[in-house]
Amino acid sequence: MKDPRFDELAQQLVGYSTAMKKGESVLLDLYDVPEEMGVALVRACRKKGANPVVRLHSAALSREMAVGATEEQYRIISKHLLTEMKDMDAYIAIRGSHNIAEQSDVPSKKMQLISGLMRKVIDHRVKKTRWCVLRWPHPAMAQQAGMSTEAFEDFYFKVCLLNYKALLPPMRALKRLMERTDQVHITGPGTDLTFSIKDIPAIICGGEYNIPDGEVFTAPVKDSIEGVISYNAPSIYRGVPFDGVKFEFAKGKIVKASAAGGKTKALNSILNSDSGARYVGEFALGFNPEIKEPMRDILFDEKIAGSFHLTPGQAYEDADNGNRSQVHWDLVNIQRPDYGGGEIHFDGKLIRKNGKFLPKSLQKLNW
Repeated sequence: MKDPRFDELAQQLVGYSTAMKKGESVLLDLYDVPEEMGVALVRACRKKGANPVVRLHSAALSREMAVGATEEQYRIISKHLLTEMKDMDAYIAIRGSHNIAEQSDVPSKKMQLISGLMRKVIDHRVKKTRWCVLRWPHPAMAQQAGMSTEAFEDFYFKVCLLNYKALLPPMRALKRLMERTDQVHITGPGTDLTFSIKDIPAIICGGEYNIPDGEVFTAPVKDSIEGVISYNAPSIYRGVPFDGVKFEFAKGKIVKASAAGGKTKALNSILNSDSGARYVGEFALGFNPEIKEPMRDILFDEKIAGSFHLTPGQAYEDADNGNRSQVHWDLVNIQRPDYGGGEIHFDGKLIRKNGKFLPKSLQKLNW
């Protein structure tokens, strides 16, 4: 019997997140997702009078393609995918993974080649369509989160079906505050960082782009970051796990980078991907009240209650500091007391302490 939450999620994605209308087309990009969820999405689209287009993927096939990737091959692929994307009004991707490390043995040069050639497709999707991206709760994700499969599925649907509309008023207040701010100062264990966000828009993420959601993001002025940061949430990038990532900045550039467990060389290889990878393209505050612990999945981890993320690489066009890169890596720092605490000041005023917002207009964002 199909889980009724499949239909609830499909209706949220189609009706709220992408707000599909009659006659519009949406690409349903499904990676190792149960057929029943695909069926629920197709039916939800048809109820709105929209035109669903389905593309199915397999992680094992994607890895095999990537291992032997050539420039000629991916130029053809990106050309056709871009043509397809240009016909779409919206894009919904659900990405499952039976093995989160499936691509861990793909050579980094192959991943860089693919990322570079697919950038036009991704840019068009982000800039020109309404889009929403989410994971699927395979047992591999439950294991990654240290939970039973059933408990993780319950957690997954709870955070994905959150009433995001209720968070919009305090999110708008945070957006206004960030857009009035020049100087940001962040402190915590191993972290003392300053930068400017002056004149860069702040963007609300309330269930319309990623699910789960719950953040407001902007970008630092590209050359303004000074100081050090120690990330305390584990991460995974291109199939490789990283822990204890630390950066030292000078004039906005990462001039020193290290990672625990002998991963410093791999970390610097990513940061050397191109000229923009050592600069930051995003600064965001996360506050989903249902997400408390990291699980090496960035769509969840970047929304952790009481967290922020500072992202090496590509800036988003709607909060643009001019940085361009094939890298966009959301690394997370959690400032709740159980993770060591920390403070964030805007223009000298304490805005968040130990992960909780202090201004009254923002306190509904606290867990």
